Amino acid sequence: MRQAGAYSGLLCGGISGRTGPHSLPLARIKKIMKKSGEDVKMISGEAPIVFSKACELFIEELTRRSWIIAINGKRRTLHKDDVASAVAATDIFDFLVTLVSRNHGSPVLGLNATDAAVMEIE
Repeated sequence: MRQAGAYSGLLCGGISGRTGPHSLPLARIKKIMKKSGEDVKMISGEAPIVFSKACELFIEELTRRSWIIAINGKRRTLHKDDVASAVAATDIFDFLVTLVSRNHGSPVLGLNATDAAVMEIE
């Protein structure tokens, strides 16, 4: 009999303790995966689930590091500069440096100033 793989807990909500709908839309993840290259034609049903969990973990980690910077600044609201500082201070986030540059007044990832101001953790 075949043993359950390392990712089998993701399929039934075992790792996060949840079952049912995922936090991120799987159809959107699958669409992004298909746009990643002309060679990508078929995607299994489990792959978007794994990517969804990876995205959740990525967002949580970046948020934690940004939150520490906000708290050190005596604030309880995350700002673009907090995210930019977290990216700059962490080697694994180097690929994001051009997206969240602190030196420019440009919006985060194409958001206008109003939308960027709404990026707040309650």
